Amino acid sequence: MGSMKHTQLVVVGNGMVGHKFVEALVQQAAPEHLQITVFGEEPRPAYDRVALSSWFAGTTVEELTLPEPGYYERHGVTLFTDEKVDRIDRDTRRIHTTSGRTLAYDTLVLATGSFPFVPPVANGDAAGTFVYRTIDDLEAIAAWASRGGVRAGAVIGGGLLGLEAANALHTLGLDTHVVEFAERLMPVQVDEGGGRALRSRIERLGVSVHTARATSEVVLGPDRSVAGLRFADPAHGDLDVQLVLYSAGIRPRDELARSAGLAVGERGGVVVDDELRTNDPAIYAIGEVALLQGRIYGLVAPGYDMARTLAANLVGALDTEGTTDHRFTGAELSTKLKLLGIDVASFGDSFGKAPGARCLVWDDPVAAVYKKLVVDEATGAVTGGVLVGDASAYATLLSMSRGDLPTPDDPSPLLLPAGSSDSALGAVGVTALADTSTICSCNNVVKGQICSAVADGCHTMADLKATTTAGTGCGGCQPLMKDLLQHELTAAGLDVDTSLCTHFAHTRAELYSLVRFHGHRTFTAVLANHGHPGLTDGCDICKPTIGSILASLGEGYILDGEQSALQDTNDHFLANLQKDGTYSVVPRIPGGEITPNGLITIGEVARDYGLYTKITGGQRIDLFGARVEQLPEIWTRLVDAGFESGHAYGKALRTVKSCVGETWCRYGVQDSVAMAIAVELRYRGLRAPHKIKMAVSGCTRECAEAQSKDVGIIATERGWNLYVGGNGGLRPQHAVLFAEDLDDATLIRYIDRFLMFYIRTADRLERTASWLNKIEGGLDHVRSVVMNDSLGIADELETDMANHVASYECEWKATIESPERVSRFVSFVNAPDAADPHIVFVEERGQIRPARPEEKPPAEVPVLLGAGAGAMP
Repeated sequence: MGSMKHTQLVVVGNGMVGHKFVEALVQQAAPEHLQITVFGEEPRPAYDRVALSSWFAGTTVEELTLPEPGYYERHGVTLFTDEKVDRIDRDTRRIHTTSGRTLAYDTLVLATGSFPFVPPVANGDAAGTFVYRTIDDLEAIAAWASRGGVRAGAVIGGGLLGLEAANALHTLGLDTHVVEFAERLMPVQVDEGGGRALRSRIERLGVSVHTARATSEVVLGPDRSVAGLRFADPAHGDLDVQLVLYSAGIRPRDELARSAGLAVGERGGVVVDDELRTNDPAIYAIGEVALLQGRIYGLVAPGYDMARTLAANLVGALDTEGTTDHRFTGAELSTKLKLLGIDVASFGDSFGKAPGARCLVWDDPVAAVYKKLVVDEATGAVTGGVLVGDASAYATLLSMSRGDLPTPDDPSPLLLPAGSSDSALGAVGVTALADTSTICSCNNVVKGQICSAVADGCHTMADLKATTTAGTGCGGCQPLMKDLLQHELTAAGLDVDTSLCTHFAHTRAELYSLVRFHGHRTFTAVLANHGHPGLTDGCDICKPTIGSILASLGEGYILDGEQSALQDTNDHFLANLQKDGTYSVVPRIPGGEITPNGLITIGEVARDYGLYTKITGGQRIDLFGARVEQLPEIWTRLVDAGFESGHAYGKALRTVKSCVGETWCRYGVQDSVAMAIAVELRYRGLRAPHKIKMAVSGCTRECAEAQSKDVGIIATERGWNLYVGGNGGLRPQHAVLFAEDLDDATLIRYIDRFLMFYIRTADRLERTASWLNKIEGGLDHVRSVVMNDSLGIADELETDMANHVASYECEWKATIESPERVSRFVSFVNAPDAADPHIVFVEERGQIRPARPEEKPPAEVPVLLGAGAGAMP
């Protein structure tokens, strides 16, 4: 790039890659030397397109927006939104916009991205057809889906974006179909076995999948809107849908470059070299519009790499001593995603096409988990793979495929479920990773950078994030970051602080043992006896932790006396706080079994209080939109009808899901409903380090999905198989088989011991999966404690559980029976019966939801003094 001096820098495009480019320039203080101007076509700054489907689940535009408010202004960057650049004059080095603006440039960067490909389908532009690309698209889709008569929708395209779009329609409550021309879903990323497992999991969610289908026509209704979808083969029949989404791939937005005479590829894309430069030395292209060596990179991570590479080169060119030889030579297309809540990952030579490639496969059709490892026959090293349904080992296997981590002599155990005693994943850790191993793929941070930062004084996770940017993207790398931080501190001879917080030098497990042994009943007593001397108050870490420990040990109603000040927002009002400031009410429905009168009562309560109702995956009915002062009234009606608190607000047992079992199902071999009810009634209200979910399946067909739960029970013809340690969330993990063919009494005894041992020894906010992965000795140790009483504490564990069962009381019922306790449930101190005038509800799909800002009428509102979680009336 020579000694070229850049002063006027213009960026066309303010998507994720365009914003990352500006962010990279800011990090290198480039705005001090450059006048940076950015043009974006959309009416808002850059936002996270990868997380678009979360908008349908309630994520706001503000939460999706990438730059924080005022970011560009603070750093001297000029941003024009809702303004399209429509012409480049290369001779005068000027750009022209549709608003009539003209701006000179010394350097021009094209980050115009791509547009969705719409296949040639008859009536393809009918009303009710959409693409899935922008927030404006989402708003239009949601508006159409809320119309009367719109019951079902179809997504044409079963790739990454197609499944994201399907998730959106599914979230909107529509019957959802996915139509894919290829023989399987995600044909670019997964093989036949992976596609089969993915399809099985998606269909279990109620989404219909149609592969090997060519769409020929959108069927029109009387008003020329979508009334169906027709396939090229008449034998497939028509789909009865009223909404169609196109997600059949992308095409680079290169029309601006074409009109300016820049070189473009035969199939589109602006041709660039490895410095991202076009055939005009003053113009560069990055992201999905850039064509490098005949390839368009359609993922965010390669686009970010391009942005960082170009920023480093441009900043280097400003300084005669600067480095300007950064190159973008391509990117690995390994990826890990969560689609419709399902983990999908592929890496390296995922299809095993390299010479000498051999494949190891784990295929569990019952759980719909598929794992394939590609191994080099000569060296035995892992070179690639495909993971569907359980991608917990992705980071480790990816490091092996890159050569940053050695492959074990026998790689086959790498396919076993996470937490398995025979799994080799536990044998390799951060110490084996090479310095070039990627820790944070979002921001391309490697192990060596983390280690250097720790050596330079970054001794906390917050310091590491601020210094390296690792962990500030999706957050999936944070557990690995924490392990690496602790290892580096220990290796440097520095103390690794395992204190719960600044008030206690103990871990949560140590505090549990101390409280249990000494019989403390209040936070004050725990702090006085085991806290740092001189401290008289706690914090938002230790207070709820001690509160949970006291509740686990059965120390009475959690909102009496000092206990009330220890609870978090949800526990404080025995209900889940929602994003609009109202609360949800979730009655317990053991095993999903409910009487007609119970259903009627829930319906009447929802109708009378104007609540939004939803049947959740945990076989319960959630009621949303209740104000604080309405909670005791609602609870009274539910309790009178025989319901009790479902503890959806607590770190406690949530639900025990079940299938219909042998009573109704022709495949069932045990009464799963009766067992689920018995288990739920036994462990209801059990406070723990984190929430607990369970399930009981009546046969190995696994309709209750027990192997994804903290405790899963599956019927056999000889008894029950017990699974433990399955979790959803940020890092999903499959449960592992703990014991087989148990009778009822042994099953309950083992669960008692397992849960109480977990409650004793787990860290705060640690799910059973993480606990099993970290506890010394792993699953074998826990199995030895529970089944063989290796620590001699089995009687204590059983006694603790018996005390919980004997002391259980419904917290809703305990509240409504005490006028003093009821008195705390008011929305405003100076107007106890007033509703929050800011909260407006609108009708949608026959129910209500909180109004969005643009739907609320302007109004003057009185000043009311809140009595929320942090204020007592």
